[in-house]
Amino acid sequence: MALPFSRSWRFCRWGTKRFAVAAGEARRGISFKLEEKTAHSSLALFRGDTCVKYGLVGLEPTKVALNVERFREWAVVLADTAVTSGRHYWEVTVKRSQQFRIGVADVDMSRDTCIGIDDRSWVFSYAQRKWHTMLANEKAPIEGIGQPEKVGLLLEYEAKKLSLVDVSQVSVVHTLQTNFQGPVVPAFALWDGELLTHSGLEVPEHL
Repeated sequence: MALPFSRSWRFCRWGTKRFAVAAGEARRGISFKLEEKTAHSSLALFRGDTCVKYGLVGLEPTKVALNVERFREWAVVLADTAVTSGRHYWEVTVKRSQQFRIGVADVDMSRDTCIGIDDRSWVFSYAQRKWHTMLANEKAPIEGIGQPEKVGLLLEYEAKKLSLVDVSQVSVVHTLQTNFQGPVVPAFALWDGELLTHSGLEVPEHL
């Protein structure tokens, strides 16, 4: 079935998980929502599952539906749409958060770990007013970008690249070289405040 913007979608399963798959496009990136089934019990989704808020206490684990897709130890949530090809761009508005991670992860990464800790996720981390890249729990500092209000992410699947974009300048701040082996999904972790996602955007012309 063809959806708006000439995107063809299909539903696929990896293990016990079900995700929509966005086909690669020339300009417009994936359109996604946050997948409640993956959200840790300390996270609440709102605005049609496009935003996530951290709660210090969160929901009682006994009140959260048991689900093998849910992150059990870390405050992580994944998007509901996987990428297998193409160039895709989305933005994240940061509200009152001083500690968060944004990036992509394998659809079937362990639910007992956090994005950035294992080698199946590729992450830009913000904490203590500094940016870092994170892969397999190793950090590298990023210069040239300050406290964020909104940032962009550019995923180039075939080139195996994930870039952090300064939205105000519409320029790439830093690029991570990845080693994608299969479908990946946008991934988010936070320990205060809120993150608002903006997807279905065109890739800026000069990126």
